[in-house]
Amino acid sequence: MATPTTAAAPGHRVDWVDYAKGFCIIMVVMLHSTFGVELAAGHEGFLHPFVMFAKPFRMPDFFLISGLFLARTIDRDWRTFTDKKVVHFAYFYFLWMTLQVAVKAPVFAAEQGWLGALHIYALSFVDPFGALWFIYMLPIFFVVTKGARQLGIPVIAVWLVAAALETAHVETGWMVIDEFASRFVYFYTGYLIAPKVFAFAAFVMRRPGVALAGLLAWALANGGVVYAGFSEWPLVSLVLGFAGAFAVITVSALMARSRLFEAVRYCGRNSIVIYFAFFLPMAATRVVLMKAGVIESVGAISLIVTAVAIMGSLALWWATRGGRFDFLFERPAWAHIVPPRTAARLAPQPAE
Repeated sequence: MATPTTAAAPGHRVDWVDYAKGFCIIMVVMLHSTFGVELAAGHEGFLHPFVMFAKPFRMPDFFLISGLFLARTIDRDWRTFTDKKVVHFAYFYFLWMTLQVAVKAPVFAAEQGWLGALHIYALSFVDPFGALWFIYMLPIFFVVTKGARQLGIPVIAVWLVAAALETAHVETGWMVIDEFASRFVYFYTGYLIAPKVFAFAAFVMRRPGVALAGLLAWALANGGVVYAGFSEWPLVSLVLGFAGAFAVITVSALMARSRLFEAVRYCGRNSIVIYFAFFLPMAATRVVLMKAGVIESVGAISLIVTAVAIMGSLALWWATRGGRFDFLFERPAWAHIVPPRTAARLAPQPAE
Protein backbone atom coordinates (compact mmCIF):
# COMPACT_ATOMS: atom_id res chain seq x y z
CA MET A 1 0.00 0.00 0.00
CA ALA A 2 1.25 3.47 -0.86
CA THR A 3 2.36 5.67 1.99
CA PRO A 4 0.07 8.68 2.49
CA THR A 5 1.75 11.84 1.31
CA THR A 6 1.11 15.18 2.91
CA ALA A 7 3.76 17.11 1.07
CA ALA A 8 5.71 16.75 -2.11
CA ALA A 9 9.44 16.55 -1.75
CA PRO A 10 11.29 18.39 -4.52
CA GLY A 11 12.34 16.06 -7.32
CA HIS A 12 9.87 13.33 -6.35
CA ARG A 13 6.55 12.47 -7.94
CA VAL A 14 3.39 12.08 -5.90
CA ASP A 15 1.49 8.95 -6.88
CA TRP A 16 -2.04 10.23 -6.41
CA VAL A 17 -1.24 13.37 -8.41
CA ASP A 18 -0.18 11.21 -11.34
CA TYR A 19 -3.40 9.21 -11.02
CA ALA A 20 -5.42 12.43 -10.95
CA LYS A 21 -3.69 13.78 -14.04
CA GLY A 22 -4.13 10.42 -15.75
CA PHE A 23 -7.83 10.37 -14.90
CA CYS A 24 -8.23 13.90 -16.25
CA ILE A 25 -6.33 13.42 -19.48
CA ILE A 26 -8.32 10.28 -20.24
CA MET A 27 -11.53 12.24 -19.72
CA VAL A 28 -10.27 15.04 -21.97
CA VAL A 29 -9.40 12.64 -24.78
CA MET A 30 -12.73 10.87 -24.32
CA LEU A 31 -14.55 14.19 -24.62
CA HIS A 32 -12.95 15.11 -27.94
CA SER A 33 -13.17 11.56 -29.28
CA THR A 34 -16.83 11.18 -28.35
CA PHE A 35 -17.96 14.54 -29.67
CA GLY A 36 -15.99 14.03 -32.90
CA VAL A 37 -17.56 10.63 -33.54
CA GLU A 38 -21.03 11.84 -32.62
CA LEU A 39 -20.71 14.81 -34.95
CA ALA A 40 -19.66 12.53 -37.80
CA ALA A 41 -22.40 10.00 -37.04
CA GLY A 42 -25.14 12.55 -36.48
CA HIS A 43 -26.32 11.09 -33.18
CA GLU A 44 -25.13 10.39 -29.65
CA GLY A 45 -23.62 7.20 -28.25
CA PHE A 46 -23.62 5.55 -24.83
CA LEU A 47 -20.53 7.54 -23.72
CA HIS A 48 -22.33 10.85 -24.05
CA PRO A 49 -23.98 10.77 -20.59
CA PHE A 50 -20.63 10.09 -18.90
CA VAL A 51 -18.95 12.90 -20.84
CA MET A 52 -21.66 15.29 -19.70
CA PHE A 53 -21.43 13.97 -16.12
CA ALA A 54 -17.73 14.88 -16.10
CA LYS A 55 -18.17 18.33 -17.64
CA PRO A 56 -18.48 20.29 -14.36
CA PHE A 57 -15.17 19.03 -12.97
CA ARG A 58 -13.03 17.78 -15.87
CA MET A 59 -11.05 21.00 -16.38
CA PRO A 60 -11.42 22.49 -12.85
CA ASP A 61 -9.55 19.47 -11.50
CA PHE A 62 -6.83 19.77 -14.12
CA PHE A 63 -6.22 23.39 -13.19
CA LEU A 64 -6.42 22.81 -9.44
CA ILE A 65 -3.80 20.05 -9.74
CA SER A 66 -1.66 22.35 -11.90
CA GLY A 67 -1.56 24.93 -9.12
CA LEU A 68 -0.48 22.53 -6.37
CA PHE A 69 3.26 22.76 -6.94
CA LEU A 70 3.55 26.43 -7.80
CA ALA A 71 4.74 27.32 -4.29
CA ARG A 72 8.05 25.57 -5.11
CA THR A 73 8.93 27.99 -7.88
CA ILE A 74 6.87 31.16 -7.43
CA ASP A 75 9.64 33.01 -5.56
CA ARG A 76 12.34 32.36 -8.14
CA ASP A 77 13.67 35.32 -10.07
CA TRP A 78 11.54 36.40 -13.01
CA ARG A 79 14.03 35.15 -15.62
CA THR A 80 14.13 31.62 -14.25
CA PHE A 81 10.40 31.62 -13.57
CA THR A 82 9.61 32.82 -17.08
CA ASP A 83 11.83 30.16 -18.63
CA LYS A 84 10.12 27.33 -16.76
CA LYS A 85 6.57 28.59 -16.59
CA VAL A 86 6.13 30.66 -19.75
CA VAL A 87 8.73 29.87 -22.42
CA HIS A 88 8.42 26.13 -21.73
CA PHE A 89 4.70 26.02 -22.47
CA ALA A 90 4.89 28.66 -25.20
CA TYR A 91 7.39 26.54 -27.14
CA PHE A 92 5.16 23.49 -27.10
CA TYR A 93 1.99 25.42 -27.78
CA PHE A 94 3.32 27.13 -30.90
CA LEU A 95 4.97 23.93 -32.12
CA TRP A 96 1.89 21.74 -31.79
CA MET A 97 -0.48 24.49 -32.84
CA THR A 98 1.49 24.83 -36.07
CA LEU A 99 1.38 21.07 -36.62
CA GLN A 100 -2.35 20.88 -35.99
CA VAL A 101 -3.15 23.81 -38.26
CA ALA A 102 -0.93 22.31 -40.96
CA VAL A 103 -2.81 19.00 -40.77
CA LYS A 104 -6.18 20.75 -40.94
CA ALA A 105 -5.12 23.40 -43.47
CA PRO A 106 -6.66 21.61 -46.50
CA VAL A 107 -10.03 21.50 -44.72
CA PHE A 108 -9.77 25.16 -43.75
CA ALA A 109 -8.74 26.07 -47.29
CA ALA A 110 -11.67 24.16 -48.77
CA GLU A 111 -14.06 26.11 -46.54
CA GLN A 112 -12.43 29.57 -46.46
CA GLY A 113 -9.65 29.55 -49.04
CA TRP A 114 -5.92 29.56 -48.29
CA LEU A 115 -6.03 33.12 -47.01
CA GLY A 116 -8.69 31.99 -44.58
CA ALA A 117 -6.45 29.13 -43.44
CA LEU A 118 -3.58 31.57 -42.95
CA HIS A 119 -5.89 33.84 -40.96
CA ILE A 120 -6.78 30.94 -38.65
CA TYR A 121 -3.09 30.26 -38.09
CA ALA A 122 -2.31 33.92 -37.34
CA LEU A 123 -5.30 34.20 -35.01
CA SER A 124 -4.09 31.15 -33.06
CA PHE A 125 -1.17 33.19 -31.71
CA VAL A 126 -3.57 35.37 -29.72
CA ASP A 127 -6.63 33.12 -29.43
CA PRO A 128 -5.82 29.49 -28.48
CA PHE A 129 -6.35 26.84 -31.12
CA GLY A 130 -8.52 23.82 -30.41
CA ALA A 131 -7.75 21.62 -27.42
CA LEU A 132 -4.38 23.33 -26.91
CA TRP A 133 -6.02 26.21 -25.03
CA PHE A 134 -5.08 24.55 -21.71
CA ILE A 135 -1.37 24.85 -22.55
CA TYR A 136 -1.91 28.46 -23.63
CA MET A 137 -3.66 29.44 -20.40
CA LEU A 138 -1.22 27.89 -17.91
CA PRO A 139 1.56 30.49 -18.41
CA ILE A 140 -1.00 33.27 -17.99
CA PHE A 141 -2.14 31.77 -14.70
CA PHE A 142 1.46 31.37 -13.52
CA VAL A 143 2.35 34.98 -14.32
CA VAL A 144 -0.83 36.47 -12.83
CA THR A 145 -0.35 34.50 -9.60
CA LYS A 146 3.30 35.51 -9.24
CA GLY A 147 2.51 39.11 -10.14
CA ALA A 148 -0.29 39.31 -7.56
CA ARG A 149 2.07 37.90 -4.92
CA GLN A 150 4.84 40.37 -5.71
CA LEU A 151 2.41 43.28 -5.71
CA GLY A 152 1.26 42.24 -2.26
CA ILE A 153 -2.39 41.88 -3.22
CA PRO A 154 -4.19 40.04 -0.39
CA VAL A 155 -4.83 36.44 -1.38
CA ILE A 156 -8.43 36.63 -0.22
CA ALA A 157 -9.02 39.57 -2.57
CA VAL A 158 -7.53 37.67 -5.50
CA TRP A 159 -9.59 34.59 -4.68
CA LEU A 160 -12.85 36.51 -4.32
CA VAL A 161 -12.32 38.25 -7.66
CA ALA A 162 -11.48 34.91 -9.30
CA ALA A 163 -14.59 33.29 -7.80
CA ALA A 164 -16.74 36.22 -8.94
CA LEU A 165 -15.38 35.90 -12.48
CA GLU A 166 -16.28 32.21 -12.58
CA THR A 167 -19.73 32.90 -11.22
CA ALA A 168 -20.29 35.64 -13.81
CA HIS A 169 -19.93 33.15 -16.68
CA VAL A 170 -18.11 35.67 -18.86
CA GLU A 171 -18.69 35.20 -22.59
CA THR A 172 -16.80 37.66 -24.77
CA GLY A 173 -16.06 35.24 -27.59
CA TRP A 174 -12.31 35.52 -26.93
CA MET A 175 -11.12 32.30 -25.35
CA VAL A 176 -8.30 33.86 -23.34
CA ILE A 177 -10.70 36.12 -21.42
CA ASP A 178 -13.50 33.59 -21.14
CA GLU A 179 -11.34 30.68 -19.96
CA PHE A 180 -9.39 32.89 -17.58
CA ALA A 181 -12.63 33.96 -15.97
CA SER A 182 -13.90 30.38 -15.80
CA ARG A 183 -10.77 28.55 -14.63
CA PHE A 184 -8.37 30.81 -12.74
CA VAL A 185 -10.17 30.32 -9.42
CA TYR A 186 -9.38 26.60 -9.50
CA PHE A 187 -5.71 27.10 -10.32
CA TYR A 188 -5.32 29.78 -7.66
CA THR A 189 -7.09 27.63 -5.09
CA GLY A 190 -4.74 24.74 -5.81
CA TYR A 191 -1.82 27.09 -5.20
CA LEU A 192 -3.31 28.50 -1.99
CA ILE A 193 -4.41 25.32 -0.26
CA ALA A 194 -1.89 22.79 -1.57
CA PRO A 195 -0.95 21.50 1.94
CA LYS A 196 -4.64 20.94 2.73
CA VAL A 197 -5.13 19.08 -0.55
CA PHE A 198 -2.23 16.75 0.26
CA ALA A 199 -3.65 16.27 3.77
CA PHE A 200 -7.05 15.44 2.26
CA ALA A 201 -5.49 12.82 -0.02
CA ALA A 202 -3.69 11.32 2.98
CA PHE A 203 -7.00 11.14 4.87
CA VAL A 204 -8.61 9.31 1.94
CA MET A 205 -5.82 6.74 2.01
CA ARG A 206 -6.28 6.21 5.75
CA ARG A 207 -10.09 6.06 5.65
CA PRO A 208 -11.10 4.44 2.33
CA GLY A 209 -14.54 3.42 3.62
CA VAL A 210 -15.48 6.97 4.54
CA ALA A 211 -14.02 8.20 1.24
CA LEU A 212 -16.08 5.72 -0.78
CA ALA A 213 -19.28 6.76 1.00
CA GLY A 214 -18.55 10.41 0.30
CA LEU A 215 -17.74 9.59 -3.31
CA LEU A 216 -21.07 7.85 -3.78
CA ALA A 217 -22.96 10.80 -2.31
CA TRP A 218 -21.06 13.19 -4.58
CA ALA A 219 -21.74 11.09 -7.70
CA LEU A 220 -25.47 11.06 -7.02
CA ALA A 221 -25.54 14.80 -6.36
CA ASN A 222 -23.37 15.71 -9.36
CA GLY A 223 -25.33 13.46 -11.70
CA GLY A 224 -28.65 14.76 -10.43
CA VAL A 225 -27.69 18.39 -10.93
CA VAL A 226 -26.16 17.76 -14.37
CA TYR A 227 -29.10 15.81 -15.74
CA ALA A 228 -31.60 18.26 -14.22
CA GLY A 229 -29.93 20.98 -16.26
CA PHE A 230 -28.72 23.13 -13.34
CA SER A 231 -24.97 22.49 -13.57
CA GLU A 232 -24.14 25.76 -15.34
CA TRP A 233 -26.11 28.04 -13.09
CA PRO A 234 -24.13 30.77 -11.29
CA LEU A 235 -22.54 29.52 -8.04
CA VAL A 236 -23.74 25.99 -8.82
CA SER A 237 -20.99 25.60 -11.42
CA LEU A 238 -18.40 26.84 -8.89
CA VAL A 239 -19.57 24.40 -6.22
CA LEU A 240 -19.69 21.50 -8.68
CA GLY A 241 -16.22 22.37 -9.96
CA PHE A 242 -14.64 22.22 -6.51
CA ALA A 243 -16.68 19.22 -5.38
CA GLY A 244 -15.76 17.33 -8.53
CA ALA A 245 -12.10 18.26 -8.21
CA PHE A 246 -11.97 16.79 -4.70
CA ALA A 247 -13.91 13.76 -5.93
CA VAL A 248 -11.21 13.15 -8.53
CA ILE A 249 -8.56 13.57 -5.82
CA THR A 250 -10.47 10.99 -3.76
CA VAL A 251 -10.60 8.51 -6.64
CA SER A 252 -6.92 9.13 -7.36
CA ALA A 253 -5.86 8.62 -3.74
CA LEU A 254 -7.81 5.35 -3.64
CA MET A 255 -6.16 4.24 -6.87
CA ALA A 256 -2.74 5.09 -5.44
CA ARG A 257 -3.61 3.13 -2.30
CA SER A 258 -4.62 -0.01 -4.20
CA ARG A 259 -2.04 0.10 -7.03
CA LEU A 260 -4.59 -1.56 -9.33
CA PHE A 261 -4.63 1.06 -12.07
CA GLU A 262 -1.01 1.55 -13.11
CA ALA A 263 -2.07 2.38 -16.69
CA VAL A 264 -3.92 5.45 -15.39
CA ARG A 265 -0.86 6.49 -13.41
CA TYR A 266 1.35 6.07 -16.48
CA CYS A 267 -0.99 8.29 -18.48
CA GLY A 268 -0.75 10.86 -15.71
CA ARG A 269 3.05 10.79 -15.69
CA ASN A 270 2.91 11.53 -19.40
CA SER A 271 -0.29 13.56 -19.55
CA ILE A 272 1.37 16.46 -21.36
CA VAL A 273 2.61 14.10 -24.08
CA ILE A 274 -0.90 12.78 -24.59
CA TYR A 275 -2.34 16.29 -24.57
CA PHE A 276 -0.01 17.42 -27.34
CA ALA A 277 -0.34 14.49 -29.71
CA PHE A 278 -3.69 12.74 -29.23
CA PHE A 279 -5.41 14.66 -32.02
CA LEU A 280 -3.42 12.89 -34.76
CA PRO A 281 -4.33 9.26 -33.98
CA MET A 282 -7.79 10.36 -32.82
CA ALA A 283 -8.71 11.98 -36.13
CA ALA A 284 -7.18 9.19 -38.23
CA THR A 285 -8.92 6.41 -36.29
CA ARG A 286 -12.26 8.18 -36.39
CA VAL A 287 -12.11 8.62 -40.16
CA VAL A 288 -11.08 4.99 -40.76
CA LEU A 289 -13.76 3.51 -38.50
CA MET A 290 -16.54 5.75 -39.78
CA LYS A 291 -15.71 4.99 -43.41
CA ALA A 292 -15.30 1.27 -42.79
CA GLY A 293 -18.79 0.99 -41.33
CA VAL A 294 -17.94 -2.29 -39.59
CA ILE A 295 -18.93 -1.06 -36.13
CA GLU A 296 -22.39 0.45 -35.82
CA SER A 297 -22.31 1.53 -32.18
CA VAL A 298 -21.29 5.17 -31.85
CA GLY A 299 -20.31 4.54 -28.24
CA ALA A 300 -18.08 1.61 -29.16
CA ILE A 301 -16.37 3.66 -31.88
CA SER A 302 -15.84 6.47 -29.38
CA LEU A 303 -14.20 4.07 -26.93
CA ILE A 304 -11.90 2.68 -29.59
CA VAL A 305 -10.97 6.14 -30.82
CA THR A 306 -10.22 7.22 -27.24
CA ALA A 307 -7.97 4.21 -26.61
CA VAL A 308 -6.11 4.56 -29.91
CA ALA A 309 -5.68 8.32 -29.41
CA ILE A 310 -4.01 7.74 -26.04
CA MET A 311 -1.86 4.81 -27.11
CA GLY A 312 -1.01 6.45 -30.42
CA SER A 313 0.24 9.64 -28.78
CA LEU A 314 2.41 7.64 -26.39
CA ALA A 315 3.73 5.54 -29.28
CA LEU A 316 4.70 8.72 -31.15
CA TRP A 317 6.57 9.92 -28.07
CA TRP A 318 8.37 6.58 -27.68
CA ALA A 319 9.30 6.57 -31.38
CA THR A 320 10.82 10.05 -31.29
CA ARG A 321 12.76 9.87 -28.02
CA GLY A 322 16.47 10.39 -28.51
CA GLY A 323 16.11 10.87 -32.26
CA ARG A 324 16.03 13.74 -34.69
CA PHE A 325 12.36 14.42 -33.89
CA ASP A 326 12.70 14.51 -30.12
CA PHE A 327 12.09 18.28 -30.27
CA LEU A 328 8.39 17.36 -30.50
CA PHE A 329 8.35 16.46 -26.80
CA GLU A 330 11.63 17.79 -25.43
CA ARG A 331 12.39 21.51 -25.42
CA PRO A 332 15.72 22.04 -27.21
CA ALA A 333 18.51 24.13 -25.69
CA TRP A 334 17.90 27.06 -28.04
CA ALA A 335 14.34 27.38 -26.69
CA HIS A 336 15.57 28.21 -23.17
CA ILE A 337 16.33 31.67 -21.83
CA VAL A 338 18.05 30.04 -18.86
CA PRO A 339 20.51 27.31 -19.95
CA PRO A 340 19.18 23.91 -18.85
CA ARG A 341 21.31 22.26 -16.19
CA THR A 342 20.47 18.77 -17.39
CA ALA A 343 19.02 17.17 -20.46
CA ALA A 344 15.99 16.02 -18.49
CA ARG A 345 13.17 14.96 -20.75
CA LEU A 346 9.67 16.29 -20.67
CA ALA A 347 7.81 13.27 -19.32
CA PRO A 348 9.84 12.28 -16.24
CA GLN A 349 9.74 15.78 -14.74
CA PRO A 350 8.22 15.99 -11.24
CA ALA A 351 4.51 16.68 -11.39
CA GLU A 352 4.11 20.42 -11.18
